[in-house]
Amino acid sequence: KMLRRVLCAVLFMGALPSLAEGTQGHISVVLLGATGDLAKKYLWQGLFQLYMDQVSSGHSFTFHGAALTALEPGQRLMFDVLKKLACPPDEAPNRCAVLKDQFLKLSQYHQLKTAENYTALNREIETLLRQEGLREAGRIFYFSVPPFAYTEIARHINSSCRPPRGAWLRVVLEKPFGHDLESAQQLAAELTSFFREEEMYRVDHYLGKQAVAHILPFRDQNRQFLDPIWNRHHVERVEIVLKETVDARGRTSFYEQYGVIRDVLQNHLTEALTFLTMELPANVSRTEEVLQCKLQAFQSLRSLEKNSAVLGQYQAYASQVQEELQKAQDYISTTPTFAGVLVHSDSLRWEGVPFLLTSGKALDERVGYVRVLFKNRAYCTQSETLRDAGHSQCKAKQIIFYIGHGALNTPAVLVSRNLFRPVMPEGSWREAVGQSDLHVFGQPLSDYYVYRPVKERDAYSVLISNIYHGRKDFFITTENLLASWAFWTPLLDSISYQPLRLYPGGVENQHLLDFEMVSGELAFTVVEPVELLNPNRLMPSDYRTIQSKFRQSPLVSAWSEDLISQLASDIEKTARKTVAHSGQFHLALSGGSSPVVLFQRLARHHYAFPWKHTHIWLVDERCVPLTDTESNFFSLHNHLLQNVRVPYFNVHPMPVHLNQRLCVEEDRGTELYAKEIMALVANASFDLVLLGVGSDGHTASLFPRSDNGLEGAQAVVLTESPVKPHQRMSLSLPLINKARQVFVLVLGKGKHDITTLLSRVGHEPRKWPVSGVSPSSGQLVWYVDYEALLG
Repeated sequence: KMLRRVLCAVLFMGALPSLAEGTQGHISVVLLGATGDLAKKYLWQGLFQLYMDQVSSGHSFTFHGAALTALEPGQRLMFDVLKKLACPPDEAPNRCAVLKDQFLKLSQYHQLKTAENYTALNREIETLLRQEGLREAGRIFYFSVPPFAYTEIARHINSSCRPPRGAWLRVVLEKPFGHDLESAQQLAAELTSFFREEEMYRVDHYLGKQAVAHILPFRDQNRQFLDPIWNRHHVERVEIVLKETVDARGRTSFYEQYGVIRDVLQNHLTEALTFLTMELPANVSRTEEVLQCKLQAFQSLRSLEKNSAVLGQYQAYASQVQEELQKAQDYISTTPTFAGVLVHSDSLRWEGVPFLLTSGKALDERVGYVRVLFKNRAYCTQSETLRDAGHSQCKAKQIIFYIGHGALNTPAVLVSRNLFRPVMPEGSWREAVGQSDLHVFGQPLSDYYVYRPVKERDAYSVLISNIYHGRKDFFITTENLLASWAFWTPLLDSISYQPLRLYPGGVENQHLLDFEMVSGELAFTVVEPVELLNPNRLMPSDYRTIQSKFRQSPLVSAWSEDLISQLASDIEKTARKTVAHSGQFHLALSGGSSPVVLFQRLARHHYAFPWKHTHIWLVDERCVPLTDTESNFFSLHNHLLQNVRVPYFNVHPMPVHLNQRLCVEEDRGTELYAKEIMALVANASFDLVLLGVGSDGHTASLFPRSDNGLEGAQAVVLTESPVKPHQRMSLSLPLINKARQVFVLVLGKGKHDITTLLSRVGHEPRKWPVSGVSPSSGQLVWYVDYEALLG
């Protein structure tokens, strides 16, 4: 009866055309989870905005809030929210007040808990329509409830609450849509057993953000300018960023299950990525074409590896988890709260262009943007003061879709003035006037054409409007959802135990989270100052790099695969710095089995290594022909040299095979190698020496209970091994200790006993030759995997 009176009042006031004649039909909106946080913050306001926008469209509406709470308390909670609904500033106060009053009277609360409750709701809707002589246009069910409740609710709607034939059904689903490919497939299968694809609207609220929603229209309306430059030949890189200053307090239960990649990158940032990389359909207003092009964009993305990502966790997160989830004090969370991910597309348009997706909590600012940075080959002779700085070809050229917050604190589209003046829809975007002193990416706003929305709209208001209009291209289809999870799940599986960089949060992060692209991978640019974890508490799941001290020298420890990855990166960084400083890099490498995986890593992943300026030396060699499989050089050649471009004259094998005989003192092979070192290596100081450790404490081919090579002036010596082949040639300990850097690599459980022993002994090279490694003016770093360190 109340609804009937309101509908009559609306008609009487002229807000609606005749309900009985000329009406487009009645729409029932059912909001499930009507008293929850999302409903309070956004959804009721979005529904009110829809009502204000469409009250004169010819449709009539009723709004049904629903939850598990009983009728009276639920009704009270819901109307407490509705009374606080705000009128937009551009709406006439009198009209808004009337419409708000009508909206409240058209809204009612239902307890939806059992099958009977859904049947009763359906009966109420049908009775109202029959009494008022209204035709039903459709029903919207908005699921603002946890995903575990979806299937039961879907079953009830399908069995007893569908609209009649001729009216449409739109079911709106909130993320998360699973937590990996398998769970997403399972949830999708359950929902498709109740609803058709065209009936489901999966919400990613980022698609309602005005700047994100305008990426495709912008590309379409500016084809004449963008067609020549929207490709790998002109784009240097693309950054898609969402930074938050808040932490996960109050949401740790959710965050422990999902983490930053599932929460933000797999959905929000990936959607923006597909808008950028997809081929433009001939008609961007045709939903089917847009969705098909998005799917093709997914299919062209290159598979992610764990080295495609850098991960972090703010320091207070673990204690928040312990407090909120009542975990033990020694509980260690492996959930990332920060992630940077490098994505590549193998499409012809984008091959080789890096797309950097970044998000995190407890960062220095709240901001979101999509930044397309173009290559710039210009060199400007005139000084900046003598020319139009805003249009200077030497300034950065970029297009920025500014999602909100940050310095601008508003959605915006910015185009560098030295690119082109964009075409923008006059009705919905306007050029910003009266440029302020604000800077965006180091440049004043006057360097850009800046456009802002004529009317700022909340993302949920935009999306609810699109649901009403049946615009499916603003939502996630099942096919695109599964394509996204298929792309992200392998990475999520591979980083389950990847080290997390701890960061303090806020402005104190300084440079800790800065990262760089190195040979198609990501790496943090500065070393993390992390204390040694308590070995008694370290479990295989506690995956975190240990950096502390071992024998008073720096220690890096991780699981072997990641330790090798770190070591290879550190060697490359050392090489690049040294070449930049002196023009060449002298690297001495040990033999044995441990370095093989390192050689393979360097060959397969470090394409930016300055091999052209690198000299490769041997630390030691077995006295066998270089073509023998026992030869250290043979292993080095097989696993590294044949796969990289080191100049022939820069490779220096040890001369163990002279005059058709092996390691004969009269052939003076040790002297020949020493002279070669003295001639080419300044001060005979290698830039980096890589050593290993034997289970008996030997290093290079310097063995216990042997005086050969442990002291004296001889740079290269012949030694005797306790195992075959016995004879060896080796750099001496004094020569090794002249190196600028020495890295010692120790891998495997078999080395646990010697590692433990070495942690306790002093400088006793005759017993344990490796204990004598102590560069006189350089640095020693130990790389020890968890199995060797902890057993």
